Amino acid sequence: MSTIAIFGANGTIGSRILQEALDRGHQVTAVVRDPAKLTTSHPNLTVTTGDILDPASVAAVAKGKDILVSAVGGGDGPGHVATIEPAAKSLVAGLRTLGDAAPRLITVGGAGSLRKADGTQVWDTEGLPEFLLQIMHAHGDALEYYRTVSDIRWSNLSPAATIEPGERTGSYRTAVDDLLTAADGSSRISAEDYAVALVDEIERPQHTGERFTVAY
Repeated sequence: MSTIAIFGANGTIGSRILQEALDRGHQVTAVVRDPAKLTTSHPNLTVTTGDILDPASVAAVAKGKDILVSAVGGGDGPGHVATIEPAAKSLVAGLRTLGDAAPRLITVGGAGSLRKADGTQVWDTEGLPEFLLQIMHAHGDALEYYRTVSDIRWSNLSPAATIEPGERTGSYRTAVDDLLTAADGSSRISAEDYAVALVDEIERPQHTGERFTVAY
């Protein structure tokens, strides 16, 4: 079993990653801003505070762990712009101070930069509201930064176009840079099955040094 630290462990996606990892027997440290808001309790769970935008805090959380997961969001569009790419740079800077002992980094990405069947990207879709474009491009900027990093073992997991709380089926498909769609053209994944895919990547690494995506 792995020792895993999760930034953003009480968010919609982070809480499901937390539960999935605990259900599989991993030792998990939930890194949150307010421990009182984390309602999960488990013998294998430790709760701590940390600042993902502070490389020293990242290093302190990550030291001695096998895996560091970032499921941090930014709320609205401007919040994502202020958080996602800066967090990516802080995560890498913090892990670099640990040298060869740095854990693998797995981050929650976005769907905006995925390639559609017509060759355009999701964020090129007409009519998208500005706040959503800000969220998409914040994740895209972070991904472009990760792609410059070769000395940290990282993976970035983009969800389907639609991700929301739902059912855990344990079934999903993966791709690298192409948006996955169903026969009816929809692209979706439950937050629960997204968490399954991410913890599967923890247990059986397939995408070190690249982005991949998951959908039904």
